Amino acid sequence: MRLEKLIARSRILELQATDMKGALSEMLAVCAHRFEDLKTEPLLRGLMARESTMTTYLGLGVSLPHVRARLGRRYIFAIGRSREGIRHDSSEAESSHLVIMLLADEKSRDYLQVLAAIARLVKEPELVNSLVEAETVEGLFDRLIAGLGGMNVRRIPQKQNKINRLMIREAARVAKGADCDAILVMGDTFVGGIDVSMWTPKIKSVLVTNNAPDGSGIFDTFAEVIHVRSFSPQRLAQVRSAILVALTRGIIVFTDRLCCIGGVQGSNQLDTVGVVEVEREFQTLLTGQADLLPDDVKPEVFERVIAVATELGVEGREGKPVGCLFVLGGTAQVDKYTKPLVLNPFYGYKDEDRNILNPFMDETVKEFSTIDGAFVIRGDGVVISAGSLIETMDTEHLLPSGLGSRHAAAAAISMVTRCIAVVVSASTGQVTLFRRGVMLPLTEKKVITEG
Repeated sequence: MRLEKLIARSRILELQATDMKGALSEMLAVCAHRFEDLKTEPLLRGLMARESTMTTYLGLGVSLPHVRARLGRRYIFAIGRSREGIRHDSSEAESSHLVIMLLADEKSRDYLQVLAAIARLVKEPELVNSLVEAETVEGLFDRLIAGLGGMNVRRIPQKQNKINRLMIREAARVAKGADCDAILVMGDTFVGGIDVSMWTPKIKSVLVTNNAPDGSGIFDTFAEVIHVRSFSPQRLAQVRSAILVALTRGIIVFTDRLCCIGGVQGSNQLDTVGVVEVEREFQTLLTGQADLLPDDVKPEVFERVIAVATELGVEGREGKPVGCLFVLGGTAQVDKYTKPLVLNPFYGYKDEDRNILNPFMDETVKEFSTIDGAFVIRGDGVVISAGSLIETMDTEHLLPSGLGSRHAAAAAISMVTRCIAVVVSASTGQVTLFRRGVMLPLTEKKVITEG
């Protein structure tokens, strides 16, 4: 769903209230002007009930209050801005200057995906600042739609230098000469865009980027865009992770040959062109099989788990390295080999509140990553448990030296069940995937220096 189609200028307002309840009341009143059958009182109670049990503050001065109810329409958006700031009941939360309220019908199936898309968009500091600082509500609306990529707003791209033009031409020649099926562009190299008009449309062009559409039209020049939240800064790990995501989404297939082009992030300078045989790159992981993901695992759930694991590997927790294990899919089988080490912190919550696709789950998962044991996650994203012990199993499996019990458990559980396991190493921060007992490093080990 394109988010810009859900945004209406009439439901963007300057907030007069200074507390969340007052702000939500104002926004519901604006919605009721357009939808006369909207029952604002029960919606307000539902919104405030969620506020009391789980913060909707995302950071950067943005809150995303949301509730599901019987609406008769899929979604209703309202956006409020407060220069003074909206107070939260929680003393720990900063004041919100931008409140994005989402009302969703109880039958909306892509509810969590919409929440995640909004949360991803407002994690861009430049966009958030531009919305808060817009002189008028009309200006806020224009900037928001441009940020969503819905308007034909064109930035003037930086002029591409001679080396970039040469690399782009050579990538086209390499792709044609090597009979490649697609050209994979690591897009975060660029600060001003890339002109791929000289590439033949017969070869699919795929952009891989951390950034949300900025309205510049740059994304529109590619056949496919893989928006990722987090990748390793290491070059080879970036390519491998991008290919993995493209495979799970069906953008490429195992028999494809890819021409990959990239450079140092943010440098606006291309410096590398290479050819990757997908099947050869992943042949040890597949072990003669063609299904990378278990049947019950949604690609977006797999991507979210990889993103969270990568962030933990890079950032740790409160400045300290963290090791953890995610067991994804095949839950009925996995349950036979696990038992709780601690009281399950996710027990009793609604499925949507403990779904890893829910953007408000990020900090919760990261917080519980310090608990010994594994996260067990259903294929649709629902976190079944944390702190689960994977019981020892007699499996003939040899791991490289230096890998500990967490990796051994991941290898074992992935051999005896139809799950996929993802490990973050406490000592190196490396993220490793296991499928059918075979390991695939997704990021490189950190280089630890002593000072």
